[in-house]
Amino acid sequence: MADTTWFRRHIISLADFTPAEYDTVLQTAASFREVLSRRTKKVPTLQGQVVTNLFFESSTRTRSSFELAAKRLSADILNFAPGTSSITKGETILDTAKTYLAMGTDMMVIRHREAGVPLAIAQEMDRLNTHVGVLNAGDGQHEHPSQALLDLFTICTLLDPNEPHLALLRGKKIAIVGDILHSRVARSNIWSLTASGAEVHLAGPPTLLPRWFAEFVSQNSARTSATGDRIPHSGHTESEPSPPLGQLFLHWSLPAALENADFVMTLRLQKERMTQHLLPSLREYHQQFGMTRDRLKLCQPHVKVLHPGPVNRGVEISSDLMDDPAFSLIAQQVTSGVAVRMALLYLMGSGRV
Repeated sequence: MADTTWFRRHIISLADFTPAEYDTVLQTAASFREVLSRRTKKVPTLQGQVVTNLFFESSTRTRSSFELAAKRLSADILNFAPGTSSITKGETILDTAKTYLAMGTDMMVIRHREAGVPLAIAQEMDRLNTHVGVLNAGDGQHEHPSQALLDLFTICTLLDPNEPHLALLRGKKIAIVGDILHSRVARSNIWSLTASGAEVHLAGPPTLLPRWFAEFVSQNSARTSATGDRIPHSGHTESEPSPPLGQLFLHWSLPAALENADFVMTLRLQKERMTQHLLPSLREYHQQFGMTRDRLKLCQPHVKVLHPGPVNRGVEISSDLMDDPAFSLIAQQVTSGVAVRMALLYLMGSGRV
């Protein structure tokens, strides 16, 4: 097992993760990846501890991945279903969390459609002077730390299967394409990838780019090109802190973002979060920003494609490209998710403070 010195009780955001913490997660996940390759895939690491999945929002991959990760660590699992819970009778979210606390929960994995709910529960656990750890499994348009960490692990293990570490991405060009406005995955990936020293290029329609980028562009118009492309983000706004180390670029057209890219992350169009008419049509979106084999010709020959799922086939990415193992890392992302979430639960559970 990797060096597991760990001092975080909660994992809410990657904004203040250190390089050492990233490397600890990557190395611990690599150890559990080896465990998952064995015939007997269970270890007794968290035996006797209780992990509660509080998913107030629908999920397939994340919830199943956390449940399997906890079972592989021999933890006891409690699964919360909002449709059949006392939430429907008027119970508050904090009271629900305290109910599971009274049942002996050691860790809570929380997903909610509103930003800030995992943090609020973590603060309540601290106020009550418990040792319960809270892990953010996605909150609103804020962050999704475990998804970004499994993306990081997927890329780093491709570059070095035996010793994945953050520095492997220094100088790599990574394009993130799609609905960045509504994507908590993009926000968490921005933190992790820029922390590695990678060059991160965001691309999407102007209506699907974050408000804070528009504010930054307007405040720095002297550095904006005639097409609005390739704007380095090197400052910060009041609404969003500046990412560290790596460089961040903004594009309103796809070619410049893809040129010589080593990795491309496509993002799902989150139509359920779109309260306004932000796109002319899905067909037009695919024509301008959908990922296809032809578009990948702009990238490095060794380029790989990722997608956090679920995928709208033929919209964000063509079906043939999604299913092509020569380019697609989508299946590896799902597999990596179990090892990474085992690592996170292990680190939080074994280093409880």
